[in-house]
Amino acid sequence: MARDLASAIRPVAEPRIVDGAYSADQHRRMVDVVRREGPWQLILAQHFASAEEVIATMSGAMPEGVVPTFDMFLTPNFRGYFAKYGTCLYPELEDCFHNSEFLALARSYWKADYARPDNMLFNIQGPSHSHDPAHLDATQFRGISQKNTPIWLMNTMTKSGLFQHWLMKKAQVIAWFYKGTIGGGFTYWPEGPLAEPKRLAAPMWNRAVVVQNEMMYHRGEANGPVDQRMPEGLAFNSLFAADPAVADGWQITTDGEVIQKIPAGEMRFLVHWGAEIYSDLDELRMVMEHSDDLTHDQVFDMFIKDMVDRGHRFEVPTDPLHDRAFIKLLTSVYDLGTPRIYPLEAPGPHQQLAA
Repeated sequence: MARDLASAIRPVAEPRIVDGAYSADQHRRMVDVVRREGPWQLILAQHFASAEEVIATMSGAMPEGVVPTFDMFLTPNFRGYFAKYGTCLYPELEDCFHNSEFLALARSYWKADYARPDNMLFNIQGPSHSHDPAHLDATQFRGISQKNTPIWLMNTMTKSGLFQHWLMKKAQVIAWFYKGTIGGGFTYWPEGPLAEPKRLAAPMWNRAVVVQNEMMYHRGEANGPVDQRMPEGLAFNSLFAADPAVADGWQITTDGEVIQKIPAGEMRFLVHWGAEIYSDLDELRMVMEHSDDLTHDQVFDMFIKDMVDRGHRFEVPTDPLHDRAFIKLLTSVYDLGTPRIYPLEAPGPHQQLAA
């Protein structure tokens, strides 16, 4: 079953590498917004309500008998948004979001007629471990999106292969600005999680990929000096912001106390631009008119029927969106496991522990 599911988790095309994705002026303006509008929360704090939801989003379940906690996944990776729901949040970045070059790249990547910018986020960090064995970005289906659905459920829907009919076509342009020389690359599995990976190695300054990241396992690699990758005092409520004492410096705080100062040369800045894709006018009309949307009831009915057909016996939860036992069950049934192969230069989490 794992091999059958894995064969479906592949992007529509090989990622395409783009150099010089943003102008120097665009980069300056984006960094100015990050410095001015911070502080920024941990990615973990923004998207997950339990450790079980984190596991459902990544590849790989916990070993038998291990009770997952948030601390197991805690790394100093932070996030903010430049645009949401098709709307740019900062007028000075409208040319970055309504980007005609990116729209053309997205249409070409899909060989589609239409593309519409949907969101634009950034990840920002200093030195950091990577506990991520590989993951999928938030998949979207007609009627099911981040507006009404947690990420773990959308990604489990993708892994199951049951909902391909409703899958939204998406494309991203993901750019990195990182001058560090220790780690910080990007590993990805364009032929599925059981096949050989590929890798973009740092330093990556203004280098980007055009990709369908919700259908391709990928991971950001650990970066920066090893002894600085887990600042003492990092917590679920830690924040990342500009260092007021250093013109281009950054800092992490917990409860108002500075726990780490980060020089500009060790700051890794990822900019993630995303668009919805429509093959033709008929598909555009179907999506916008919601004529073939899924509902949560349909989703869980399909999951429950499929698991019963597979011989699983379980109590149907009253709140399947948040029931931890049910989330764990779905993960165990539809998870593909961790990728089998990692680059020698960027080992997986289990290999790092063994070393």
